[in-house]
Amino acid sequence: MKRIAITMGDAGGVGPEVAVKAALSEDVRRVCRPCLIGDREVLGEAARVSGFCLDPEETEVIQPQPVGDVPKGRPSPRSGEASYAYVKYAVDGCLRGDFHAMVTAPISKEALRMAGLPWPGHTEMLAELTSAQRYAMMLVGGPLRVVLVTIHVPLREVPDMLSKEAIAGKIELADEACRMLGLQSHSIAVSGLNPHGGEGGLFGREEIEVIRPAVEAARQKGVNASGPFPPDVVFRLAYTGEVDMVVAMYHDQGLIPLKMIAFDEGVNVTLGLPLIRTSPDHGTAYDIAWKGAARPESMKEAVRLAASLTPRRRDT
Repeated sequence: MKRIAITMGDAGGVGPEVAVKAALSEDVRRVCRPCLIGDREVLGEAARVSGFCLDPEETEVIQPQPVGDVPKGRPSPRSGEASYAYVKYAVDGCLRGDFHAMVTAPISKEALRMAGLPWPGHTEMLAELTSAQRYAMMLVGGPLRVVLVTIHVPLREVPDMLSKEAIAGKIELADEACRMLGLQSHSIAVSGLNPHGGEGGLFGREEIEVIRPAVEAARQKGVNASGPFPPDVVFRLAYTGEVDMVVAMYHDQGLIPLKMIAFDEGVNVTLGLPLIRTSPDHGTAYDIAWKGAARPESMKEAVRLAASLTPRRRDT
């Protein structure tokens, strides 16, 4: 049975609750041996709030460090520091071979900043912890699979961050992801940036000067990519199955359509790491935290996908 590390995320948010609910669910336990990484008292309380009992005889819990008494429903420096410690422990364990994969519950970017930590999210943190040079965020939900070129940056900075090399690199990672997902004969559609795909340069020249050359560069390496397509058209192609993957230029361009159709089941996968990492496609949800109301479907999907993507190393 594959051993999957599940980090509890930010102690003030819904992370502990969805982590526990997923770890205790029968459909997760059928595909892996879940190991919760976090604060034992917090996870135990999250179980009680959710109407469960976290029995250490039945569910493995590892506490790299306690989080202590932190406020519920909002970020804090201590919760930010602890959430990083849990991710680092899981990364180190995966690299040692102690875990087959890791699944991360939501962390707070604000809490990380309050703790003096530099990363704007899991993706950048994981890339630095694993020394990954090529990496990308992929979202999977319903019929959609989306790889993002830029991630956690202000919208006004996106055009300046787009280059032929950056986009071509993400297209190549999308190609690798299709193979990882078992899509041997696949096609990738690349989105434009501007309305109507720039309308021949009338609404912007990024499609002409940057995105199309990137698509051609990827095609020259044997990748079955096409585009750029107008952003308001490209996701329809994926939704109807005409293409297998979309490469989007920025965060919300890719996440809005995916969350529209798979809000409770979407999964985030970090590509380019020397390990398998997935996460639920939602945040800390402070407004509903610690009320027993958080739905674990996305977390359970993340664990199941991690288990399915993980090559069998050894049974533990």
